[in-house]
Amino acid sequence: MRKEFQEDWSGKRVAVIGLGISNLALIRFLKEAGAHLSGRDLKTGSELGERLNELESLDIELLLGPDYLSSLTDFDVVVVSPGVPKDIPELQAVAKLGRLESEIGLVFRYSHGPIYAITGSSGKTTTTSLAGEIFKKSGMSTYVGGNIGTPLIGEIEHIGPEDHVLLELSSFQLEALHQSPRGAVITNIAQNHLDVHHTMENYIKAKQNIYRHQKAQDFLVLNYDDPITRAMAEESPGRVFYFSLASKVSPGAYLEGDDLVYADEGGKFVFAKRSELALPGQHNVANFLAAALLSYVAGAGLEAIRQVGRDFVGVPHRLEFVGEVKGVRYYNDSIATTPDRTLAALRSFTEPLILIAGGSDKQLSFAELGQVIKDRVKHLILLGTTAPKIRQAVVDAGGVSLKEVEDLGAAVSLASELGEPGDVVLLSPASASFDQYSNFMARGTHFRGLVESLRKE
Repeated sequence: MRKEFQEDWSGKRVAVIGLGISNLALIRFLKEAGAHLSGRDLKTGSELGERLNELESLDIELLLGPDYLSSLTDFDVVVVSPGVPKDIPELQAVAKLGRLESEIGLVFRYSHGPIYAITGSSGKTTTTSLAGEIFKKSGMSTYVGGNIGTPLIGEIEHIGPEDHVLLELSSFQLEALHQSPRGAVITNIAQNHLDVHHTMENYIKAKQNIYRHQKAQDFLVLNYDDPITRAMAEESPGRVFYFSLASKVSPGAYLEGDDLVYADEGGKFVFAKRSELALPGQHNVANFLAAALLSYVAGAGLEAIRQVGRDFVGVPHRLEFVGEVKGVRYYNDSIATTPDRTLAALRSFTEPLILIAGGSDKQLSFAELGQVIKDRVKHLILLGTTAPKIRQAVVDAGGVSLKEVEDLGAAVSLASELGEPGDVVLLSPASASFDQYSNFMARGTHFRGLVESLRKE
């Protein structure tokens, strides 16, 4: 272990708030560095399940249940999981003392290689995955992490000056961050996580931390078609590049006919062809432009950009083709935890659609989604706590064939009965998963399994 880790942490009293799987690597890192640890979580031991055995094997103090936030100001450092609200009074008291930290903050502190990061209300996982593939295809040693993959704090000792770090960052990870990456992308801004941030202003401020602390030599990639992100150029400390599906931007990248064009004061050239991209949907053209632009400015090669565009077919749970049963094609878009994501998914298909939607409530509006469902969806199947809100939005728009069911199993069963050859069954919930699942991945995996069972019938 690097000497600096032990110098920073040996003998320090550290509380880790939130004991999800992602924090196990953080706890191991801090323990090896010599910190005295207290693991805290609102969940009880029985609710943590098998994870409790792993935590107990690490031989650290555990405080579980409703008193998990007690005595936090007694600690030298408090490391908080991204999903824990920062406006809790106990955490605000720690923040005033300057003792609040995060796993991502430690990655920024200790990475010896340049860091690039991507955020946005939608598209950030696909954009990060695309950029990661382009970096690697260009021969750039790259670690991909943040909101996807494994926690990079577990790899931090191996990240050297010749390595590149590529992070997907959520608003939760950004709100406590006091450093910014060398290169940043904001894919778009739309209503999201208002159940935690409470206002759009707070949500946008959190996103802005991705560039707030940049230097003049750093760069920021913004969506020119989004008025909120376009306006951020005025306060960016570094260089600004745009991407656009509708305007010829410079410096930046844009769609012109079938060409994906890069342009700056030195001229322009074609990154790739729209018709050659493996990913479906216009929103994925924007994701590719953002990833290609970030990668090119960071030093990636043009051939790598073109090859990844041709070969990259997507990541799990994002418009993922699951299979075909009796002429009906099933797609898993469980990542769609907001109405905007589901809007993008619906606009990616021309086939008759059977939409499965609904889940836990993030306090977002479904008005626009209701209109698009009315225009594009053949049958709508709803479940979860947001089902009444989505139903009302669709009724207000004029209505479609609509049924409410108890769970995803019933939804897939009904969809298979309603589906006709040539139809598409799309799981795109427009809602979070926490009413019935631990995360969107668990929901998507369950959907995959249900479709596989249909194929075997």
